[in-house]
Amino acid sequence: MNTETNPKTQAPGQYRPSLRFYHANAKGTGCAATLELHPAHDDTDGSIMMSVANQMTVGNRMGPNPTFPRFDWENRICVKLDFSDLCAMLQVFRGECESINGEHGLYHRTAKATTTIRLRHLVDPVSGYSLELYKTPAGGGEETRAHILLSQAEALGLCESIAGSLYLVAFGIPMLVPHDTAAYRREAREMRHEAAA
Repeated sequence: MNTETNPKTQAPGQYRPSLRFYHANAKGTGCAATLELHPAHDDTDGSIMMSVANQMTVGNRMGPNPTFPRFDWENRICVKLDFSDLCAMLQVFRGECESINGEHGLYHRTAKATTTIRLRHLVDPVSGYSLELYKTPAGGGEETRAHILLSQAEALGLCESIAGSLYLVAFGIPMLVPHDTAAYRREAREMRHEAAA
C-alpha cells in the first residue's frame, strides 16, 4: 500500500477519496494508477483526474522488517478526463470497440506537454485492458511512459465507477437554487385555461 497521501496528515475537508490500482511486480516494471472525481460546479466542468506512476522499487516482504514496492508519484503522468474522454473509455470497457479511436487514442495538449492516452482490450497473451499514457514535453525532450494492465474484474469495477460518476461530471452535485417561479405558474394557468376552453 502506498502511504504517500495520508488523510490523517491533511487538514479536515481537504482529503478527496480516490480509486487506486497498484500493480507492482518482481521486475520493478509495474505501475500504479489513481482516479479522483471532481464534480462540475459553478462554471467549472467536471472531470476525473487520473495519475499514473511507474514502479520505483521492488520491495522485500520477507524477514522481520518487510518493505513494500514504491511508485514514482513525484514524476507521475496526470491527465484530466472530461465527459467525452470518459465516454470513449466506457465504449471500450463495454465492448463497443476494441480501443479508443483505433490505435490513435486520446490526445491532450497543454502549454507544457502533449499526453496520449490509449485504452485497449486484450485477449492474448492475457485477457484484460491495457491503459497506456505517453507524455512528451512541449519544447521537446524525453517521452515519459506508463502502462498498467487492468484485469477483467478491475475493468468492470472501473467501468461501473465511471458510469456512476458521469452525472456528477456533467451536472455536479444537485442543489436547490431559489428562483422566481411566478412566470412558470402563470404559464401553467394559461395552458390549463386554454385546455378547458
